[in-house]
Amino acid sequence: MKILSIVETAYRATLEEQDDTVLWLNHSLKNSGADISLLLRGNAVNYALRGHDASGLAIGERKLVRGPAPDKDLEKLISAKVPVYVVEEDLAKRGLPDDGIIGGLSKVSRRAIPELFERFDQVWHW
Repeated sequence: MKILSIVETAYRATLEEQDDTVLWLNHSLKNSGADISLLLRGNAVNYALRGHDASGLAIGERKLVRGPAPDKDLEKLISAKVPVYVVEEDLAKRGLPDDGIIGGLSKVSRRAIPELFERFDQVWHW
């Protein structure tokens, strides 16, 4: 079964953990033999920024003691042969330049997302 896992909400549970729990889950599923791919959209496209620094992240009065390194987590997923897609319009909306994102990502336009969905048996949205 082919699974597309969409990550749209950035910094989910990062007050409790040092990484994004959904990225961790996808890597664990891949390590367990799942045929999984990842699509970053919305604020989660920020994860693709090389040298991503979330050390100043605070939610309300709570500040992160140890910020996540989602760019490194994505690089590990890519090296584990997990296809990672990113919505190009969401990158542009946030001003993320092509030369600033990590390598190995596949850009997809919003218009092409339905075609991407057709390649998978299940689509999970986080």
